[in-house]
Amino acid sequence: MVLSPLKQQISKLKKERNAVILAHNYQLGELQEIADYVGDSLELAREATKTDADVIVFCGVRFMAETAKILNPEKTVLMPVKEAGCPMADMATAEQLREMRKQHSGAIVVCYVNSSAEVKAESDVCCTSGNAVNVVESLLNSEIIFVPDRNLGAYVQLIVEGKKIILWPGYCPAHVELREDDVEQLKRVRPSAKFIAHPECNTEVLKLADAVCSTSGMLKYAEESPSVEFIIGTEVGLLYRLRKENPDKRFYPAGKMLCPDMKMTTVVDVKRSLEYIEHIINVPEHVANRARRSLERMLEL
Repeated sequence: MVLSPLKQQISKLKKERNAVILAHNYQLGELQEIADYVGDSLELAREATKTDADVIVFCGVRFMAETAKILNPEKTVLMPVKEAGCPMADMATAEQLREMRKQHSGAIVVCYVNSSAEVKAESDVCCTSGNAVNVVESLLNSEIIFVPDRNLGAYVQLIVEGKKIILWPGYCPAHVELREDDVEQLKRVRPSAKFIAHPECNTEVLKLADAVCSTSGMLKYAEESPSVEFIIGTEVGLLYRLRKENPDKRFYPAGKMLCPDMKMTTVVDVKRSLEYIEHIINVPEHVANRARRSLERMLEL
């Protein structure tokens, strides 16, 4: 395959810098094509701990790059567009979490990976959408503070027995846009299509789903299902990979579920970041050390 001049430049810079490019499933298709690894938050966190590269270029949003740095303190982590953030992560602060812990002294804090390094540092264990149920089930405590996504926490509560989950009021603006009526209308138009929903969607939407999955779970479900039509209830970036990996199947977005922050980064930004070692991500050591414990507990499960 003949590479474009821009991709050739990026390939050359990667070798010179001993760099690896990680991209989330929601990133633009052009970034998924140049990435060494594409995955969900859990997969990319694991890949970050495996790489022997000196430089990690993270195509995603800030909390993901912070996670890579926390797990790899000796490596240089670059974020091509420093402004790419996560509105849900911004809905919880370390100070607010400390106050809630005072109100529930016996509770253990489970922190969704979609959160700041400071919030992770105040938490007992992290989770992703793909392993949240397993993480909560593994805990001996009966009372759980789940921060910051109320919808993922509510989904876990529906499945896990014997636990009281205290929900933080945060949410993903892209996922809560999807409404019950939207899904029902699409299902009438595409009656043979399977509806797959991300657990960041509202509970009413999840009840209509044939499967509730993380993005990696959606990829697996679509590959293994005998169905050929699917309605996808998550950020539209995942459809690029779904269509690429399943060319004989058809995928329809459940709605206008678009995260502007996930679409900020371009191939040009990656090239510039590698060329100038631009936008280095640093996490204060005292924060990183505490946040690392909660992340490592997640990865051990």
